[in-house]
Amino acid sequence: MTAKSRHPRKEHGQTMVEFTLVAPILLVIVFAVIQFGIAFNNYLTLTDAVRAGARKAAVSRHEIDPVSAVESKVRLAAEDLEDVDLTVDVAAPGGWERGTDVTVEATYPYTINLLGFRVASGRLTSTTTERVE
Repeated sequence: MTAKSRHPRKEHGQTMVEFTLVAPILLVIVFAVIQFGIAFNNYLTLTDAVRAGARKAAVSRHEIDPVSAVESKVRLAAEDLEDVDLTVDVAAPGGWERGTDVTVEATYPYTINLLGFRVASGRLTSTTTERVE
């Protein structure tokens, strides 16, 4: 029996048809992973910046303007984020006395788009509390 008789129909285009059916789904998945990766990277940057700001807050009780020093530290640590979109709040309800808590919170907007459609959007938020030394 020859090879031609075992495969009577030609199947040269089958792979191309299968690829054209599956490729759009795979591309959407790849784009989704990229978009979620960017949002997660922004969240990690935001969390690290808030942690650095809270540490600065813990040792800033002798500063002339500790709130500005903390906000500056957060913005400096979040250099990968757009500065105009970054919101920083510093709260020291007990004042800047030794042993009181100071809370640093920062928010940053995110948007996840897939093929021009907005899938999700909102604000990433990170908060850290430290004790003033």
